[in-house]
Amino acid sequence: MSHDYKAQKAETFESFEAFAKDAPATATITYQFYPEEVDADWDGLEKALQAKGFRTARDDEAELLDAMIGPVKVTPDTIWTYEKMATEIALTFEFTPDGWGLLED
Repeated sequence: MSHDYKAQKAETFESFEAFAKDAPATATITYQFYPEEVDADWDGLEKALQAKGFRTARDDEAELLDAMIGPVKVTPDTIWTYEKMATEIALTFEFTPDGWGLLED
């Protein structure tokens, strides 16, 4: 099954627009991914994301992987650039994107 990047990008820009006036100038962006398979390759995904500059953290209770980048300039284009990069990596390990958030630095 192919991933709908166009819809994902539209959702990202729409989400950003909802809080743009309150967004910080710079922040760490956290992208969340959840596994599609019980035996997902968490270690492989973390290694691949880290190779692209992301910091990673597992939330075993929620069964999510956080991929963090930044601090970076907060714009919808910046958020999307890193989101697309992380999503492309995650999909190869059978993880699905589950949103993003900002951590003000």
